[in-house]
Amino acid sequence: MKYDIIIIGSGPGGYVTAIRASQLGFKVAVVEKENLGGICLNWGCIPTKALLKSAQVYDYLKHVDEYGLKAEAIDKDFSAVVKRSRNVAEGMSKGVQFLMKKNKIDVLNGFGKIKPGKKVDVTDAEGKTTEYSADHIIIATGARSRELPFMPIDGKKVIGYRQALTLPEQPKKMIIVGSGAIGVEFAYFYNSMGTEVTIIEYLPNIVPLEDEEVSKQFERSLKKQGIKIKTNASVTAVDTSGNGVVATVKAKKGEETLEADVLLSAVGIKSNIENIGLEEVGIVVDKDKIIVNDYYQTNLPGYYAIGDVVPGPALAHVASAEGITCVEKIAGLEVEPIDYGNVPGCTYATPEIASVGLTEKQCKEKGLDIRVGKFPFSASGKATAAGTKDGFVKVIFDKKYGEWLGCHMIGAGVTDMIAEAVLGRKLETTGHEVLKTIHPHPTMSEAVMEAVAAAYDEVIHL
Repeated sequence: MKYDIIIIGSGPGGYVTAIRASQLGFKVAVVEKENLGGICLNWGCIPTKALLKSAQVYDYLKHVDEYGLKAEAIDKDFSAVVKRSRNVAEGMSKGVQFLMKKNKIDVLNGFGKIKPGKKVDVTDAEGKTTEYSADHIIIATGARSRELPFMPIDGKKVIGYRQALTLPEQPKKMIIVGSGAIGVEFAYFYNSMGTEVTIIEYLPNIVPLEDEEVSKQFERSLKKQGIKIKTNASVTAVDTSGNGVVATVKAKKGEETLEADVLLSAVGIKSNIENIGLEEVGIVVDKDKIIVNDYYQTNLPGYYAIGDVVPGPALAHVASAEGITCVEKIAGLEVEPIDYGNVPGCTYATPEIASVGLTEKQCKEKGLDIRVGKFPFSASGKATAAGTKDGFVKVIFDKKYGEWLGCHMIGAGVTDMIAEAVLGRKLETTGHEVLKTIHPHPTMSEAVMEAVAAAYDEVIHL
């Protein structure tokens, strides 16, 4: 069968691309070997947020007396929490099925492999292979947990994020290697449920991509919750021969061994580019990524790639934006390349982290003359009333022109607040314009205005 566009993979890159392509009048098919929605809907963004919400509600219940309320015999049902998460993921996947039908997109179930001549072989669960062709083929196969040679994932004692979502029983002790978003989100969840959690981070700060002040505040918050954190440390060996797991950890103070029931490997991701025909077709790959231009065209006409398989931030919203850009360019629309300097990043632990643009350290390394403003949520009426005073908003502006260079937030609900900074930067908003924009009171979001006021020495509530 011939299509205008075939997309391999139905994650937030693939399915969003398919819908936009259909809207543009293309005849579209999506190849998917597992469940519609890919990792994000089934094993990533959505089910983890469901787990984190359960943990957050449980935390509220444990501190209900702080709100003038009383509750007795508060407990959790770990298996029920996991079941709820799976139900949420299943519901979202069904939603994507509906969207495929609504937009008249064919779903080809099976493993997709590209071939020369703009063809795709799809092998189903029974091993039957069917050949399809298209004018344009878009690779959106995503990524999986990266495995270190001395720390192979066995799915039981050494696990990746997929197993962490569906453990049959709650571990008493857990070691988490890596403190990016995946590592710290699971650290918060399992610690809230009552597991003794230790995070091992190779770099000097946890969540190392964030502004240094955010990292340090976040570390204080996690330690206050009871999570143990070892930075400037690395796991050099893992022994799973006993009942649990024994990790050898090398740090500045020397070497030590840690015991746990389970070790979660959260050391990054590996692109799913094996056995999909790249070598046979002759598509250029470098450092585990497919090389593309600003509009996601590979070195071969008619073959494209988006999402976690190409260089850039491995984020769901980035994959979606790349796919839309790709098909709009194919359709001949006037399209701007994505500005990767204005992509928001979010971490959904408690407190949340959200950021966009340059950190203060990056600004200084570039030799920029900057204004920096910070407003703590401890001075926010809304945060104080809600009992969520941990954290702050930090803004960075160019001193001469007022350009909004960066925004970094840590606190309750900040992942919903960061869009103001992203939109402001997109519209080339100056610090003065933010300062003179009336923000509602009392809200968490007025902390953005207050932080800008602090940068310009006009802060009222500090």
